[in-house]
Formats: sequence, C-alpha cells, structure tokens
Amino acid sequence: MTPLANRIAIVTGSTAGIGLAIAHDLIAQGAKVVLNGRRAEKLRRVAASFKPGATAPVVGDAAEQSTIDQLFNAAGHLGAPADLVVVNAGRGLNGSVVSSDPAEWEEMIRTNLTGAARILRTAAQNMLADLETRDKSDWQKRPRDIVVIGSVVGRHVSPFSSMYGSTKFAVHGLTEGLRRELAPKGIRVTLIEPGFVVSEFQGVAGYTDEWFEGVVDRIGPVLEPADVARAVTFACSQPARVHVGDMLIRPTRQDYP
Repeated sequence: MTPLANRIAIVTGSTAGIGLAIAHDLIAQGAKVVLNGRRAEKLRRVAASFKPGATAPVVGDAAEQSTIDQLFNAAGHLGAPADLVVVNAGRGLNGSVVSSDPAEWEEMIRTNLTGAARILRTAAQNMLADLETRDKSDWQKRPRDIVVIGSVVGRHVSPFSSMYGSTKFAVHGLTEGLRRELAPKGIRVTLIEPGFVVSEFQGVAGYTDEWFEGVVDRIGPVLEPADVARAVTFACSQPARVHVGDMLIRPTRQDYP
C-alpha cells in the first residue's frame, strides 16, 4: 500500500510551481487532492492531467473565506473530510521596507498572512469537529496534517526581501502557535521552510531574470519544486505518533539567508 493511501488532501495554489509538485507527489503516494488556483483554464488542464477520481478542482482566491469553504466542501466529494491540508498559496515581493513598492504591501499581506490564517483556522476547526465524532484513539489510526509552506527568509532576515520575509515570520509564528494548540488533540502542524526554489515565484515577486541568474551562478543548482514536495510527503507519511514539526531545506551551496 502506498504511504498516503486513503488520505484526502487540500493544496492551495496548486496550478504551478511548488503547489503543483506537491499535488503530484501526494497523488503518486495514494492521496486524493482538492486542487486550487485562480486561473480556471490552467486549473482545468492540471486536473485533467491526473487519473479520473484523484482530484477535485476549486477555482478561486485561497485568501477568501468563500473559496476556503468550497475547498473543504470539495474534499467530501472525494470520499471523506480533508485530513491533509497544505497552505501553499502565497506571493513574493522584491525589496525591503525602504525599497519595496508600498502599493503591493496590502495584497501581499492579505495573501500571505490573513489568507493563511483563515485556512489554518478552517482546517483546525474541521479536523477538531471530525475528531469529536470519532473514538478517542482515532488520531493514532488516521493521521491528520496541516502543512505550511514558509520560507528561509521567515527565519533569517534578508534585506533584499524583508517585506516578504516579514509575512513569513508572522506565518511561522501562527504555525507554531497552532502546533502547540492542536498537538494534544493528535493533529500535526508542520512548517516547511525552503531556500531558493526555481519557479514562477521570482517573476511574480518582481525579481529580474538577471538577478536570479546571478543567484544561480553563485549558489546553484537551486532547489526545484519537487524537492519541496518530497519534504511534505516525508512529513505526512510518518506514523501518527511521529511529528516532523519544522524542516528547513536549502540548496547545498546556499550560504545565506
């Protein structure tokens, strides 16, 4: 039997990059996945690339409560309440508090912090409600995981992305607080902190191709989305008694941050 057989997952921001790689890896290990993205046509193509019955696509902004509610409702269409939720959707921003574009601040905070808090709250509430209907030892038979994709710059301050990093510092705090709150109930809350990963992230965040090429020349090869996906799968594949709480992964030659 594959490690994640019979697990029902939700992955936000799963039409490209890290989120898509996570969805691929979870499905390969036996899970069914509620996919999410803002781009309807891209989401349709991604869902069609998987075997029938393995996914349920939900179009929408994962920072909006209405979309989050649809994600958890869609899990039921896959056969059971979600027991593996990956909070991946987010956006970057080039620059510090001095150099970044303040017109971008509120949207980044809404996506990276407020939206993450909403889905963390909803995931916790749903899992706790489900546990209340089960035998007290059910958590040992059926693991329940909430996984947050953070960032190395949420642990180590980086002047070239300190505004983005501040949202990750905040999400890291929320994640640890939630871990302490839910651990006694048997729910695992895991933080994954990637270093440099090649994806659409750099372009959306406003980094130039020349800048990223310089990073790759200095510390490459950098991480690929599949590297982060394997970390998620590893954490969620552990026996219910084992919790991988925090995993920081960098390219081998990345010295800073």
